[in-house]
Amino acid sequence: MSTRLTCDVVVIGAGMTGAACALYAARAGLDVTVVDRGPVAGGTTGAGEGNLLVSDKEPGPELELALLSLRLWAGLAGELGAPIEYEAKGGVVVASSAEGLAALTDLAAAQRTAGVVAETVTADRLHDLEPHLAPGLAGGVRYPQDSQVMPTLAAAHLLRASGARLLTGRNVTGVLRTADGSVRGVRTGHGDVHAPAVVNAAGTWGGEIAALAGARLPVLPRRGFVLVTEPLPRRVRHKVYAADYVTDVASDSAGLKTSPVVEGTAAGPVLIGASRERVGFDRSFSLPVVRALAAGAIRLFPFLTDVRAMRTYVGFRPYMPDHLPAIGPDPRVPGLFHACGHEGAGIGLATGTGHLLAQVLGGEAPEQDLAPFRPDRFEEEAA
Repeated sequence: MSTRLTCDVVVIGAGMTGAACALYAARAGLDVTVVDRGPVAGGTTGAGEGNLLVSDKEPGPELELALLSLRLWAGLAGELGAPIEYEAKGGVVVASSAEGLAALTDLAAAQRTAGVVAETVTADRLHDLEPHLAPGLAGGVRYPQDSQVMPTLAAAHLLRASGARLLTGRNVTGVLRTADGSVRGVRTGHGDVHAPAVVNAAGTWGGEIAALAGARLPVLPRRGFVLVTEPLPRRVRHKVYAADYVTDVASDSAGLKTSPVVEGTAAGPVLIGASRERVGFDRSFSLPVVRALAAGAIRLFPFLTDVRAMRTYVGFRPYMPDHLPAIGPDPRVPGLFHACGHEGAGIGLATGTGHLLAQVLGGEAPEQDLAPFRPDRFEEEAA
């Protein structure tokens, strides 16, 4: 049966970013409806590790957004409690060579000027932080602000706390517009939802939603695998990764990139990543990639040689050509707002994104300049 609903804001996407947009918009006094073609956290969020990181970001607008987001996450953790599995466990980035350590140290120095806490760790102190690390590493940097949540649970609890109307299993087939081109809602297979504002928080499918409104947004899927071990007593205390992970995150290559990332979880399993490649939405299992992840993890933590891998899963990061998300109003389509394209940082950046977008939706000036995230910034390239 077809229905028609009316609200102040329609958020397309029930992943972490959509949940955060709904939460902060509702707290700004707006009536919010969230629409998703699948379940809550059924896309990139459900395939993520839940990282809330500053360690992998160079000084600039993304790092500024990450610092804002971390403060907001800490507040939500105090409010929502244990169910989101928030852990302020910190991160440790390690280098295997003197050259790698020098580059890592330079990055940490620049990050400190932007407000990041980055503590240099000499080779002889690494095992004080992580007793099971491999010997022979050159040193590293500890980032005590790095944290983690359980992404599926966190998204669900943010949505619950928002009080927003949630419509899952509803595919958005069109963005409704008035005669003057302004947004007036969305069309789904189960009816229309009317609203003067639509937020595109569709993650990897953000480009498709933008196209329904007549706007271009160059979001592409970037595939990644995660390897999950059997539950263990906590033997990896921090999020630990090799220094070349930062380079892989910033890479524009469509080819396969892997760098070891290892972290324990509150539930016991160890999560192992990270791989990146642009292969469209190909979900097929890749044994060579998973083997590369396992080998990299063992290089960092040799004890993993004797640990069983229980499963692996695959997800798609919403990649943008300049590695910055699209956040804010779209000047090409009045009433259309974007909150997508965060690549692998969407869990961590979701709270800041939702908070800033809610300020704009409420008619306030956002506390962080959104110009670097303008959704139409790629128009000149396409011309």
